[in-house]
Amino acid sequence: MFKVLVSDPISDLGIQKLMDASDVTVDKKTGLSEDELIAIIGEYDGLLVRSQTTVTEKIIAAGTNLKVIGRAGVGVDNIKLEAATQRGVVVINAPDGNTITTCEHAFAMMMALARHIPQAYAKTISGVWDKKTFLGVELRGKTLGVLGMGRIGSEVAKRAKAFGMDILAYDPFLTADRAEKLEVKLASVDDIVRGADFITVHTPLTPETRHMISRPQFEVMKKGMRIINCARGGVIDEMALVEAIDSGIVAGAAFDVFEKEPPEADHPFLSHPKIIVTPHLGASTVEAQENVAIDVSEQVLHILRNEPFINAVNIPPVAPSVMNKLQPYFTLGEKLGSFVTQITDGAIREIHVEYAGDLSDVDTQPLTRYIVKGVLSRHFAGDVNIVNSMHLAKTREVNVVVTKASKTKGFTNLITVTLKAEHDEERLVAGTLLQGYGERIVQVNKFPVDIAPEGHQIVISHNDKPGIIGLVGTLLGQNDVNIASMQVGRKIVGGAAIMLLTADKAVPQDVLVKLAGLPEINTAEEITLL
Repeated sequence: MFKVLVSDPISDLGIQKLMDASDVTVDKKTGLSEDELIAIIGEYDGLLVRSQTTVTEKIIAAGTNLKVIGRAGVGVDNIKLEAATQRGVVVINAPDGNTITTCEHAFAMMMALARHIPQAYAKTISGVWDKKTFLGVELRGKTLGVLGMGRIGSEVAKRAKAFGMDILAYDPFLTADRAEKLEVKLASVDDIVRGADFITVHTPLTPETRHMISRPQFEVMKKGMRIINCARGGVIDEMALVEAIDSGIVAGAAFDVFEKEPPEADHPFLSHPKIIVTPHLGASTVEAQENVAIDVSEQVLHILRNEPFINAVNIPPVAPSVMNKLQPYFTLGEKLGSFVTQITDGAIREIHVEYAGDLSDVDTQPLTRYIVKGVLSRHFAGDVNIVNSMHLAKTREVNVVVTKASKTKGFTNLITVTLKAEHDEERLVAGTLLQGYGERIVQVNKFPVDIAPEGHQIVISHNDKPGIIGLVGTLLGQNDVNIASMQVGRKIVGGAAIMLLTADKAVPQDVLVKLAGLPEINTAEEITLL
């Protein structure tokens, strides 16, 4: 007989399958302190939580019989994943449970925005019958720009099509084939900013997406467009949005999220007549709360019964001997993934990892997770880690392929990461650990190089002609950019070549533009590996 502890308030309907199971006993004990949990957790095979219970290292250590921790929701920040992994405890969540409810909230906000429903309601119940002020617009025939085509963004697009809207869709992992399946038009952020009547945001907050819509974007938008954010505060520049509304560019906005939550009492959104706000209600429906509990309960049963399961967010235990061999390569692998994705423009379709040398003889799955994390971090930032990187790749239909070879082109071990992107674009980077030198990048695309993967690097594609290095050095010097190291790779004299420079600080965008404009230089881009 298995025993499961439910330590947070969860409806009986959500855990009905657990309660009905003949081989499971369920105890509901909520509001327990850490010490109280430690005192009893040793009795239980499973622990089911929401967000109130923090599952600490001490609780996990005391759970000598624990086989599974279930989080009835998406985020697992309240569970110490590393401690659970080390103890061999599977941690599962419900990544799909909030999809529909968040999608519907975003759509409700869009409709309320189009028809001024909150403002009209407030005026009507105040005793004013005003039919003239609140002239709305139809959704039919309008262009909706969807920034982020994951689970939620894709569901919003489906509903918008049913309303007769045309869909422009952007996602860094959205391929032309998938866009065709979803019946949306693949577009860039700039296409959406310039062409959409409505914009809805469904991206995580990363360095790249922070203020991705700000003053420069508002300046080129259609006059009278409307914007909705039920994703993450900070993706849209709040103060720039207020300016755009006041200047007549944006007709209105609807926000469920803020850069700081709760917002300050004097936040301009709270008093602006053309902005609708809700207090982060995207996942707040009865069905969503029950669905995530039902999903997790089902998987808890599978794990306890030693049956196949899904939605595990941590990696299985790894033998100490294998971990000792792989651990020195974890940081290198993540940097290789980050490097290659920063030199790839198209939507990524496949991540191909090749291990050569001694690494070909061991289970490299943990190392692969670090590499995939590096690839995805550019677009997911803190939302991706080694326990969910493979899951996130799968949800974006990015295929991860691992191959192994005994030959290493002269290195003891070699890791080669190739990204296959839209329009058959391929980018490659290879790296190794050199005795006495540490982490090294030894190949970029077809060019052999030798450089440490660190700091701010400038990657320059150029023609191998005399004087190029001097021109680059002079221009960088004139712009106060100090070169810490430099490598040039080429296959033949006078042919295509690559130059890698490490700079002491971030390189301004205008300097990169000047570099790309020099004679015989094709492209210049900055790679950041911090």
